[in-house]
Amino acid sequence: MSPIKKITVQDIEISVSLQNDNEDYICLTDMVKAKDGDDHIRNWMRNRNTIEYLGTWEMIHNLNFKGVEFDTFMHEAGANSFNMTPRKWIEATNAMGIISKAGKYGGTYAHKDIAFNFGMWISPVFQLYVVREYQRLKDAESNPMLGEWNVKRVLSKVNYTLHTGAVKDYIIPKIDIERQKLYAYADEADLLNLALWGCTAKQWRDANLEYAKKGLNIRDMASINELVVLSNLESFNTELIKREFDKSARYAYLREIAQSQLPRLNAIDAEKGFRAIKNNKNKQLT
Repeated sequence: MSPIKKITVQDIEISVSLQNDNEDYICLTDMVKAKDGDDHIRNWMRNRNTIEYLGTWEMIHNLNFKGVEFDTFMHEAGANSFNMTPRKWIEATNAMGIISKAGKYGGTYAHKDIAFNFGMWISPVFQLYVVREYQRLKDAESNPMLGEWNVKRVLSKVNYTLHTGAVKDYIIPKIDIERQKLYAYADEADLLNLALWGCTAKQWRDANLEYAKKGLNIRDMASINELVVLSNLESFNTELIKREFDKSARYAYLREIAQSQLPRLNAIDAEKGFRAIKNNKNKQLT
């Protein structure tokens, strides 16, 4: 099997593999591994609309597709006695849009077009997140700058761990009221939000209801430069907490840093410069 890549959708890790003609195939088994995977895939394939979609996809992309067998399935689909599995579909019609694999990364894989259709059958919201994460994967593959951005995201998470650790060690022990302890982490996160964006997470959600309904937050919608600054603020705030600076003093320092760093980063169009270098290299190769 081709090298496996991974995307994570709503805490579910989904495999993506290159197959026919270097096309991406997404693991349907992974998409429903929190449920009864085989039953969900079979139930989806029993649906008449699914059979019509699969057959049309094959007729467009597969010169060796067996249309006569497809017509038979279309005639039977929808009846209570009709049953369909990935292997039966593949063997009967010589389909290439769905692949069954055995072994460590085994399961039922489908071309991304078909996988997105399956995702919609599971849940429209889930399908949107699958498409989003898949596109993020492709963007990172096609643009090394975004690959570098993935590293920055990891570093940001590391800094976040250090930051919450400082809150736990230096702030929580001084809080006597149990209810206040629950909000200590959120308060510190909002201190950073206020320093960088001038609003709390709740204020952002109230002002951006459509994004909030989709489960997105202020940090999901942030630019690369903003998240780099946020990562720096987390590191600096960690040290200020350890040195027992009060919250008002820390906010003043953090706000000053944000207002200093962000304009400098925004003034540097690094991605544009990279594209120029990449295009120049392509011309040399040509």
